[in-house]
This record gives sequence, structure tokens and C-alpha cells, in this order.
Amino acid sequence: MSATVFPDHTIESAPAAARPALAAIAKKQGFLPSAAARMATSPEVLGGFLKMNALFEATTLDRLSREVLSMTMATRNGCHVCVAMHTGILTSLDADPALLAALREGAPLPDERLEALRQFILDALATSGAVGDDALRSFMEHGYTSRNALEVVLGISAYTLSTLANRMTDAPVDGPLARFA
Repeated sequence: MSATVFPDHTIESAPAAARPALAAIAKKQGFLPSAAARMATSPEVLGGFLKMNALFEATTLDRLSREVLSMTMATRNGCHVCVAMHTGILTSLDADPALLAALREGAPLPDERLEALRQFILDALATSGAVGDDALRSFMEHGYTSRNALEVVLGISAYTLSTLANRMTDAPVDGPLARFA
């Protein structure tokens, strides 16, 4: 049913307000991912995610930490499209295969610093942001800052939006991402 409720819009069939974003995505990716095409049903959701994601990508968290957050949210929320997408990104970053496997399984990470980040993300989710002093201390003892703690909240927000939207629309894994499913 979701494919009829949330169609795979083309640039031409999408609501007018979503067309520029879809055109930019298609140009950057070389194809129009179904996840974006379906999210375009609400230009505000598509635009909101793209803006939040751009803000998250501009944070002081390093690239690998941002991808750990993205994959943690993808596996926690069961977003198969997001798992495939971020597996592809991590593969392009030459991430350690053991790290990638642990992230995909939702298992403890072999890198102590990144595991502290993953635990902090999970603590922030479990407590709705009311992390205790011990969780914050452990996070910061691994080289993260108070600024990074708030940036984690931004990342959680962006990837809650995308994972829930992708699950609701039942977006399939398509194009070059299929090999990372």
C-alpha cells in the first residue's frame, strides 16, 4: 500500500516545492533514489531533512563519528535503506570491516572512542536527552566535547526524521546501493 500512498515521484510529478531538491539529489547521485522520491510527497519533510543533514554535516564531529551516528540510528530504527546508504559511505571511507560489521549488527564497536560515541547516542535516546553525569563524562573522556554532545542531538534529530520517513514510505534500496543492502 505504501507505494500507492507514497509514490516514487519523478522530478516532474513531485510537488513543485520539492522539484529543486529532487533535481539536486539526482544530479549529485546520478539517479533519483526512491527514498527521496517518496519523501518528496511532503516537500517540507524532504527539505527539512536536507537542511538538518547539511547542518549535521557541518558540525565539529569528524566524518567517521557522524557516520557512526547515522548507522547507529539506522540500525536502531530498522531503516534498511539507511543501513545500505551508510554502509556505502563507510566503505568509501575505507572504514575498518570489523567496525562496519559491528555497526550493522548493533554490536559494541572495536574502537573504544567510537563505542563511547555509540553508547552516548543510545543513552541520549533512552533518556530523551537527560543523560547522566557518568554518560557525559565517559563521552568527554574519549575526546568529545560539550559542543559535540549537542551536535549528537542534531544528528539524532536528522536521522530520526529520515529513518522514520523511509520506514513509513517503505522506500526500497535501489540503484548502486543494492550491493550494500
